Amino acid sequence: MADVEIRKIVTGIEEIWHDGGPPLEEPVRKGAIGAVIRNPYAGRYVADIAPMMDALKPLALDITRRLIAALDAQGPGIEAYGKGAIVGIAGELEHAALWHQPSGWGIREAMGGAKAIVPSTVKVATAGARIDIPLHHANAAYVRSHFDTIEFGVPDGPKPDEIVFIVGLSTGGRPHPRVGGLRADEIKLWDGQR
Repeated sequence: MADVEIRKIVTGIEEIWHDGGPPLEEPVRKGAIGAVIRNPYAGRYVADIAPMMDALKPLALDITRRLIAALDAQGPGIEAYGKGAIVGIAGELEHAALWHQPSGWGIREAMGGAKAIVPSTVKVATAGARIDIPLHHANAAYVRSHFDTIEFGVPDGPKPDEIVFIVGLSTGGRPHPRVGGLRADEIKLWDGQR
């Protein structure tokens, strides 16, 4: 990751035993991890930023593996995922788009494969900004029980010349899903695979 200058990595984990209903036998664990890196394009317009995507692949793989370990889950134990980015104000929204391809690849690689598109959200903001990372089922985007989010932020980041690249993962869906729709055990082809 020589081309990627990391200032810090921040991880947050939630363990959800219930959401107003009966306690679960095993909690749903969800978490988010963000790497705060220097934005090499901050403060200026650069026409060709695409080469940075290859440099971000090792970072995506590394932070996803760290989050899987923090959730105490093997790759197949992860049921839902998402990604996001917060660009400091000296950058532009297009700099967040650098994360789309490498993070999708890194997440799937760390999990040993997954079929659904990885939902994403991005923004340009000041240090301390928080962002909701969308989550949905890793093998079929239409599994309604796994539509969720996890909030993430770094108190001192991103600085104006930084980007926070984020991965969100969950070991399950919402604790008490009861609004119908496709269940995880009913997934078949075309249920929201990429």
